[in-house]
Amino acid sequence: MRTVRLLVSYNGLYFYGWQRQDGFMTVQQALEEGAAALLNECVVVQGAGRTDGGVHALRQVAHVQLETDLDDVTLRHAWNAHLVEGVVIRRIETCDPDFHARFDARGKRYLYRVQTARFRPPIGDGYAHWLRAPLDLGAMREAAAQLVGRHDFAAFGNTGRYATYRGRSGEPPPIAHSTVRTISGVRILARREGLGIFVGGDGFLYNMVRTIAGTLLEVGRGQMEVSSIGRALSSGKREDAGPTAPPGGLYLLRVLYSEPIFEGPDPSPVGGPDLTPGAFPG
Repeated sequence: MRTVRLLVSYNGLYFYGWQRQDGFMTVQQALEEGAAALLNECVVVQGAGRTDGGVHALRQVAHVQLETDLDDVTLRHAWNAHLVEGVVIRRIETCDPDFHARFDARGKRYLYRVQTARFRPPIGDGYAHWLRAPLDLGAMREAAAQLVGRHDFAAFGNTGRYATYRGRSGEPPPIAHSTVRTISGVRILARREGLGIFVGGDGFLYNMVRTIAGTLLEVGRGQMEVSSIGRALSSGKREDAGPTAPPGGLYLLRVLYSEPIFEGPDPSPVGGPDLTPGAFPG
């Protein structure tokens, strides 16, 4: 028995999120069924976090315990051959048996993509949120700056003031029963007929990144004041923040750990969004 970690990319349009659900194809199920077909054993793949249906991932991290003599490279090729469309294992690495993709993670980075073309783009629906209204980028950036730092983000999640954390037995959770999180940076990059909202932090509540994006877009449209961010952070009331943006524009870019994982170059996924090196804050 050995523990291996996986670097996984997937198209969220093909799946009802990460976690297994009865009657629906999910990323976790696809990976586990692929392993079962290849190795003739039942396995449980543990992800660094759960993504909702329609949300994409470029560098999701997971781990699993396997009984196989296949080396990492051969295992990756063989496992990919047994996966359904929409998901690919980019890297496999045998690791310390104590490694846990979720509980060892120290942060995540996300991108929310927005298209601002005058007419709805005929290609790309489900991969970016189309918003026809003109956006005030200056106001959005001013509002985004208020999110950086350690705050109570109850207004930006769908969990209320308190969230449940299930860590390893005997270990104090890093963020225990709390909606307090640290945002390391929020950056808004404009492109022709579009923009990207990059968000990084030590952890995120359910729908938090999409609500941050939705709120910043409302500020950009002039439907909310820049000061609305401060009021929402202070009140903790969901109604004081903006709407939750649609899932198709959201991408999990990277999971962060205290030590580097996956030795060697990190290949770019085919068909991923155009990300400018150095664009990410924090």
